[in-house]
Amino acid sequence: MSKLKIAIQKSGRLSEKSLELLKNCGIKLSNDDRKLKTEAQNFPIEVLFLRDDDIPQYVEQGVADIGILGENEVWEKEKNVQMVEKLGFASCKLSLAIPKDEDYPGLLYFNNKKVATSYPKILKKYFNEKNIKAEIEEIGGSVEIAPGIGLANAIFDIVSTGSTLLMNGLKEVHVVTKSTAVLIANKNLNQENGQILEKLLFRIKAVRTASENKYILLNAPAGAIPQISSILPGMKAPTVLPLAAEGWVSIHSVVKEDEFWEVIDQLKTVGAQGILVVPIEKMVL
Repeated sequence: MSKLKIAIQKSGRLSEKSLELLKNCGIKLSNDDRKLKTEAQNFPIEVLFLRDDDIPQYVEQGVADIGILGENEVWEKEKNVQMVEKLGFASCKLSLAIPKDEDYPGLLYFNNKKVATSYPKILKKYFNEKNIKAEIEEIGGSVEIAPGIGLANAIFDIVSTGSTLLMNGLKEVHVVTKSTAVLIANKNLNQENGQILEKLLFRIKAVRTASENKYILLNAPAGAIPQISSILPGMKAPTVLPLAAEGWVSIHSVVKEDEFWEVIDQLKTVGAQGILVVPIEKMVL
């Protein structure tokens, strides 16, 4: 039986989140993290643990069929791969930063400056779009020390909390783009591996949909059903069950995570009581 080869980062936060996603999809892997590859026990995939900046090349060449990595690496490597799905984790910004004591009048600051980065292609494209003439100094790591040692006037790098910039005497001045984890695929998957990918995507979407929604249960007067139904439509309509107390019902539904507090406030105004909110493990639409 064919196995779908999936490449993920061999260490770090993105690796942990990728493995967590596979686990939440019901896929059981070996716990031996010293291996460079491992097979799932209950799903036809083989996991390859690679450097994240190598993943686009290996997927393009067919060494791996699919891969999980940051969008920024896909943009920078410019390989001929298919972007299949945004995964919603490992979000970050790619930003320009300068010494904290310098004034920043705007992007024109970077004209005739030297900017150090590990993402020269992304930055060059952006500067060209903005008509900024800067010298781009490509370095492999520890980008944030470049201004302090006189290698560059500024940097372009991934920023999460900004604490690393502050520790190195820098300040973030301009967000160029935002990146998140994505699933990429080789453009020439055979039919069997394409079908396995579709099954994996079905599970991923079920897990993601569940994480973006909550299951809600509440008690309310029967007369409030129309109002509550308009607030909580659910996937089709809320479930309404009679309570032992005459004139009262229990209503069950689903609410989106980012709408949760606003919905709760509305429910309380129409008489909802005993509101319970429960995480959803999987959600298939």
